[in-house]
Amino acid sequence: MDLAALQSLLSDLPGKRVCCVGDLMVDRFVYGSVSRVSPEAPIPVLKRSRELKMLGAAGNVARNVAALGGSVALVGLVGGDAEGHDASRLVGEADLEGYLVTDAGRPTTLKTRFVSSGQQLLRVDLEEARPIAGDVEQRMVCTLKDAARGAGVILISDYGKGVVTDAVIAAARETGARVVVDSKARSFARYGEVDLVKPNASELAYATELPTETDAEVEAAIARALELWSARGVLVTRAGKGMSLGLRGRPVKHFGTVSREVFDASGAGDTAIAALGLSLAAGAGVETAIAFAQLASGVAIGKAGTATVSADELVEAVLSQHSALVEGKIATPQRMAEEVARWRGQGLKVGFTNGCFDILHRGHVAYLAQARTWCDRLIVGVNSDASVRALKGEGRPVNDLESRALVLAGLRSVDLVAPFDEATPLKLIEAARPDVLIKGADYSEDEVVGGDLVKSWGGEVKLAEIVDGYSTTAAIARMAQKGADA
Repeated sequence: MDLAALQSLLSDLPGKRVCCVGDLMVDRFVYGSVSRVSPEAPIPVLKRSRELKMLGAAGNVARNVAALGGSVALVGLVGGDAEGHDASRLVGEADLEGYLVTDAGRPTTLKTRFVSSGQQLLRVDLEEARPIAGDVEQRMVCTLKDAARGAGVILISDYGKGVVTDAVIAAARETGARVVVDSKARSFARYGEVDLVKPNASELAYATELPTETDAEVEAAIARALELWSARGVLVTRAGKGMSLGLRGRPVKHFGTVSREVFDASGAGDTAIAALGLSLAAGAGVETAIAFAQLASGVAIGKAGTATVSADELVEAVLSQHSALVEGKIATPQRMAEEVARWRGQGLKVGFTNGCFDILHRGHVAYLAQARTWCDRLIVGVNSDASVRALKGEGRPVNDLESRALVLAGLRSVDLVAPFDEATPLKLIEAARPDVLIKGADYSEDEVVGGDLVKSWGGEVKLAEIVDGYSTTAAIARMAQKGADA
């Protein structure tokens, strides 16, 4: 997702209503330090320093929707215990609309994690996993119908603790809102005609009895899932391989993901479904919503605990991705040759042009854009500082090589930037063996360095139009004159 698309989507999110329903948990984190082993048993002794409680599962989904600017109603079940009171307090502190049903006959689900130096030592779960029934189930159904009024999307978080019964699912479908299910269940058929179910790859494999390692295997498993289930679509999360989407009557689409350092993956799935649901409620298309969900979950895994993600963090993440992508476009001659070999293996046409590009102006941008229309991948050779100085004289370049290369790499029309230290780019041309060599129309074809060489292996030389009134030398002269007049 590029920055413009992200900012446009973020502007549409505030106030859009989402209803989150399902298993509600309290996540308790006990932090401390370990400096010795217990004399009673071969286990570490944790010296407690602090404790933190936050909403988990459906509660964490709701927290993430709110953090992204959505209006969220949280429907869940608590027990008549201290943890139930904690859950109610946390709902208020998170500024959520809480619709909590109390079942005095069961405990509030509590997960306690003991953490030292960023690593979990132990997790202790307090829970009772059995389907709600009778009066409790009826109250849950009535509460869901009230909470879902005005919601564009209902997100169901089914962790198998018993809240998501057939009656609750039916009530969600009857509201008319789009329904997206994030489930830890072993079978997904019971959700019926919901809009999306979101299993991970191993859950899909178990449910369909088919492998899900490769793209082709996932496509076959999704096709089988759509035969077995009534859902309108299946969205499969595949960890580092991204996501795959199958909608009825359409081919499966695969969405790669940016590799990120994982600090703590707990809660990243909650962040993903929150972003997905809120963007759908804001009117985004499914593919845009998936890109947004991938971005949000990628930020979440870099945080500790069941964390939320803010709009500012998403913008920062996109800017960081862009910066990394730009830097990755600057290549040595050896890596340039490797990239060209990979492009040729894909049947792509390679173009090459070069210049000093000291002060990038409108004429350069138009020139490079035209050059890119003549090839599938465009390499730009850029003179080193010493090479520019030898060609243009003292005082040049105005901008150093790193600055010039980064600006060029930031252009969508440029696929690779290769600096060179010689007076001409002939060595780069020999290494790249481009299919098309491009220079400005202020040259004649026989004046283009490397032109005869490119033609010898069946390539061609193209002359791009020059935008009148724009040149680096003239720009420098104007700046110098303004300085003298000041």
